Amino acid sequence: MKKVFISVFLAMLLFGQINAQIVTDRPDQTESSSTVGSGNLQLESGFLIGFEGSGSFSTRQILLPTTLFRYGLTKGIEIRVLSQYETNKIENNTIQGISDIQIGTKIQILKNSKNTEIAFVSHLILPSGTKELTNDKFGTVNKIAFSHRLKENIGLGYNVGYNYFGDGAGDLTYSMSLAIGINDRVNAYIEPYGVFTNLEDFVLNFDSGITYLVNETLQFDFSFGTGINQRMNYLSIGCSWLLKKGKG
Repeated sequence: MKKVFISVFLAMLLFGQINAQIVTDRPDQTESSSTVGSGNLQLESGFLIGFEGSGSFSTRQILLPTTLFRYGLTKGIEIRVLSQYETNKIENNTIQGISDIQIGTKIQILKNSKNTEIAFVSHLILPSGTKELTNDKFGTVNKIAFSHRLKENIGLGYNVGYNYFGDGAGDLTYSMSLAIGINDRVNAYIEPYGVFTNLEDFVLNFDSGITYLVNETLQFDFSFGTGINQRMNYLSIGCSWLLKKGKG
């Protein structure tokens, strides 16, 4: 099945033209290097169902909704708030509630005429979630986001990051997303991503997906992911809504 999904999206890469998609931080794992613009508010929300592990050690997770609020303070700086409602099922136990809220910022530090952008993304994790879901400690999620426009309809983005959740050595994260413009409304991407857990255990995953632009302020997305060296699968659908400054 993995080979079928990969073959379909590789075939899609053979076609396309540039489009005017809303630049979002979903559905892929790679954060974009662009900000939403001064005075603009962008809401990115979705539903995810995932499975991890096997047998009695398996976990089923449902995120509904997971929502990222992005507001542009200036042309190159935005503030961000991430919140999600989780349902986790482990064996016969079900845990439901709100996970720890994240507040943060994205700062664009480079945008030049050679079609290269660089941004810094940082979130502070607040121990504010439901008792069974909170980490009970402050944490931080950080990424350096790079992007390059390779051709009119091809873009490459990649992130390197470091997360710390209050214990251990922290996690080193990585991702690389290749996006292709299929037509003036549809984009597709393929992406390897993963983590060095506690700076030791190497995890490699793969995901892919599409976005569909309804109009200049509304965009839908679909994505799926699978583990390469671990048992993990997920499916996700979502939408992004851009509220431009001065417009209702």
